[in-house]
Amino acid sequence: MNFIWKPACSRLAIAVIVAASSAHARDLKITLPRRSELTPVQRLNRDGVEAIRKHRLDKAESFFYSAYLYDPGDPFTLNNLGYVAELEGQAERAQKFYLLASQQASNAVIDLANTSRLRGKPMRYALNNLQDGSMRVNRANVEAISLLSKQRAPEAETLLRETLKADPGNPFTLNNLGVALESEGDLDAALRYYSQVARIGSQEPVIVTLSPSARGRPVSEVAADSAKHLRERMRSESIQAQAAQLNLRGVSAVNRNHWADAERDFRQAYALDANSAFSLNNIGYVSEKDGDLETAQFFYEKAQRAGGAGTSVHIATRRSAEGLKVSEVANESQQKVGQRLTEDVEVKRKQSGPIKLKRRDNQPIDQSEELSPLPTNQAAPASVGAPAPVSPHP
Repeated sequence: MNFIWKPACSRLAIAVIVAASSAHARDLKITLPRRSELTPVQRLNRDGVEAIRKHRLDKAESFFYSAYLYDPGDPFTLNNLGYVAELEGQAERAQKFYLLASQQASNAVIDLANTSRLRGKPMRYALNNLQDGSMRVNRANVEAISLLSKQRAPEAETLLRETLKADPGNPFTLNNLGVALESEGDLDAALRYYSQVARIGSQEPVIVTLSPSARGRPVSEVAADSAKHLRERMRSESIQAQAAQLNLRGVSAVNRNHWADAERDFRQAYALDANSAFSLNNIGYVSEKDGDLETAQFFYEKAQRAGGAGTSVHIATRRSAEGLKVSEVANESQQKVGQRLTEDVEVKRKQSGPIKLKRRDNQPIDQSEELSPLPTNQAAPASVGAPAPVSPHP
C-alpha cells in the first residue's frame, strides 16, 4: 500500500524576478534587472521550483533553505518552505511559514511557478486567493497521510470519507481511503477502492508518498500495483494471519463505536484461532461488555498463558495499552473484573430479606415458574473498568 497525493493548486513554489510599482508608480523611477542578473535568492528559488517539477523534493528543500540563509525575510522563500513542509505532511510547520510569508507579502510579480495560473500574478494573489475546494482536498489528503504514518488509521478514514464528499472522484482520496481501510484490516473494502482508482486511469503523478518508488508515477498505476499485491496477500494468508486481520478490524470498529461489527469480527477471529492471546483477550472483552464477568475473567486468564502472550500490542482501543505485552493488558483487565466481582459479592452479602433471583439484564425471575436456561446473548449495558481489545502488527 502507498500513501499518495498530488497537489492540484495549492500555494505552489514560486520565484520572483521583478517588483511591481506602488500606487504612486508614476512618481518613481525603477531600474529593472535583466533576467540574466538574478540575485542569489531568486536563483535558488528558481532552482527549487525546477526541482519540484522533477519531483525532487529533497533537492528543492535544500535550495529553499539555502535561499533562506541568504534572506530569512524573503516572502517567496518563506512561502516555498511552507509548501515543502505541506508536501511532507507537516501541516503546523507549513502554516507557520505561510503566516510569515503573508506578513512579508508585497505586490511583487511571480515570474516562475509550477502551475501556469500563478505566473504573472502578484504574490498577494498567490497567498490570499487560492483557498478553493481543490486546495482543501489536497490539504486533507496531506493530513490523512500524516495520520496514517502515525498508525491513526480510524482518524484518517473519517477525514478521507468527509473529504470524498467534496470531490467523490478524486483518485488520491480514493487511494488513501483504501490505504486506511487496509491498515484497519478491512482488506475487501481496501481492494475495492484500489481497483476503482485503477479503473479511473488517471495519469496524474504522485508527489507526496512514503514510498520513494511511487513518486512521479501515475496514481492509477500505483493503485493497480496495490490492488495486485493485496490480492496476492489475501490468497496466501495463513489462518493465523486472517485471525490477526479480524482482530485488527474489530479494534478499528470499536474505535468507531460499531460494537456489533466489532463483536462479529472478534468472534470470527476466535473461531479461526482459538489459541491466540489476542483472540482470547478480545473475546474476554466481548464477554465483559455483555456483562458476563465470570466468562470474561476466564478468557483473560487464558490470554495470559496463550500463544503470543508476550507479543507487543500494536493497536488498541486505549493508547496506554499500545506497546504493552498482550499478557499485561489481559492481566490488567482480569484484575478489574475480579475487583468488580468481589464488590458485587459484598453488596449481596449486605442485603437483607429473601434472595431474589435476577437475569443478566437485571430483570427479576418469576420463581413460581420453572426456571429456563438464560440465553447466551443476553447482555447488560454496563462495561467494567477500561477493557482494551487489542491487535498485533497487521
